[in-house]
Amino acid sequence: MDLSFTPEEEAFRAEVRSWVATALPPHLAAKAAVDGHFSMDEIMEWHKVLAQKGWIAPHWPKELGGPGWSVAQRFIFTEELEAMGAPQLSPFGLSMVGPLIIQFGTPAQKERYLPKILSGEEVWCQGYS
Repeated sequence: MDLSFTPEEEAFRAEVRSWVATALPPHLAAKAAVDGHFSMDEIMEWHKVLAQKGWIAPHWPKELGGPGWSVAQRFIFTEELEAMGAPQLSPFGLSMVGPLIIQFGTPAQKERYLPKILSGEEVWCQGYS
């Protein structure tokens, strides 16, 4: 079994790395180099940069605002964000609630909630009791 990346996937890696190097705000990159602890405001700042690029929800289908990437591209994207010290995004809306709405939501729910999760206009959380 060959687990190496294809030339196209390596080109994608180079594209992501180059874009993050220019798009990650300098004050966030500097903070990542010091301690990597980001405030919610800083996380949301990065969220909005990714949203403008269309890269905020790598695992969402293209027709609902995701980039339509393969599993390998999603892995590469995550790996490059980590390597560049980008803030980790809040998982609740993008990785927990959003996929549930995508899978089980009505068309009205998808229209109401998904764009605001993607843009960062609405932030979701999960509570336990």
